[in-house]
Amino acid sequence: MLIWLVELADKVQFFNLFRYITFRTGAALFTSALIVFLFGPMIIASLRLRQGKGQPIRADGPQTHFKKAGTPTMGGLMILAGIVGGSLLWADLSNVYVVATLLVTLGFGAIGFYDDYLKVTKQTDKGFSGKARLGIEFVIAGIAVFFMMRVALATGQSSNPTLGSSVAFPFFKDLFINLGIFFVLFGGFVIVAAGNAVNLTDGLDGLAIGPVMIAAASFGVIAYLAGNAVFAGYLQINFVPGTGELAVILGAVIGAGLGFLWFNAPPAAIFMGDTGSLALGGLIGSVAVATKHEIVMAIIGGLFVMETLSVIIQVGFFKMTGRRVFLMAPIHHHFEKLGWTESQVVIRFWIIAVGLAMLGLSTLKLR
Repeated sequence: MLIWLVELADKVQFFNLFRYITFRTGAALFTSALIVFLFGPMIIASLRLRQGKGQPIRADGPQTHFKKAGTPTMGGLMILAGIVGGSLLWADLSNVYVVATLLVTLGFGAIGFYDDYLKVTKQTDKGFSGKARLGIEFVIAGIAVFFMMRVALATGQSSNPTLGSSVAFPFFKDLFINLGIFFVLFGGFVIVAAGNAVNLTDGLDGLAIGPVMIAAASFGVIAYLAGNAVFAGYLQINFVPGTGELAVILGAVIGAGLGFLWFNAPPAAIFMGDTGSLALGGLIGSVAVATKHEIVMAIIGGLFVMETLSVIIQVGFFKMTGRRVFLMAPIHHHFEKLGWTESQVVIRFWIIAVGLAMLGLSTLKLR
């Protein structure tokens, strides 16, 4: 919104700063953090009053979790307020990638909100129908991918006019698979998978928001580089005009995440719930699709992949043999059952997330 102040740069030189994505990214980070810090206590108090018993605690979960009974959920509303507020103020709202990413974020957030509402009101860990939820997520993601693909195809490089509908592979500068219209299905799957992977990771105080901020910072770098012809050419990565603006949204994610972590740090005063985890995962997935780094996302978000695979393995193996591979899934609960404290699991998983992010960023140069 405030980017229009660039038009006043001829009269007031200060407004020339608004041209720079780096400046607006920093401003979005600060703005979103401020929004969460200022309105967080009020939102928490309101949710605690309205929810009563708060988020249901799994009966088969670690015993240390029973003391969390009564903690309000839907804290994703705080995060979304920060992200949307920071993005509306500092991002270029005429940019299709910005609009598509915010569409996915708010759409997935709404799905998560309804799921949280059902869980809180019914006091059960089963909320929205799984099939219906996935179906709506695919529709939202598919619409966003379709418009991002059309823009990418219209502004694509002469060296690869089909980049918008192609899957790019890390480590290889010229390896692409053109999926055509089926890229909408692939991109939709990436976004939906990312949203649900973050959702599965959100099981301990601070566990999900830390790796999300790490992934956001990593993709902020990727978006900025991929959207800049000079940097993209130097690194021999895919130049996707317009994606640099996504760095502003990712700056808002980091700021909102820092604000939320202040209240979510152990012992958590609030949980983000599906409202936050689905929205954040969908946002990261959308940026990965827009910047043509879908496969790299599996590296940077490797922690989320690990959590998801642990659930798939646990459920599949149990159906086949009647036995369990892990003491409890997702895998962060397995380590709790082994005797790790909650803080040990969270901090060690953060360390893993940082290592995976560095590995993912290394693919920008290894080509």
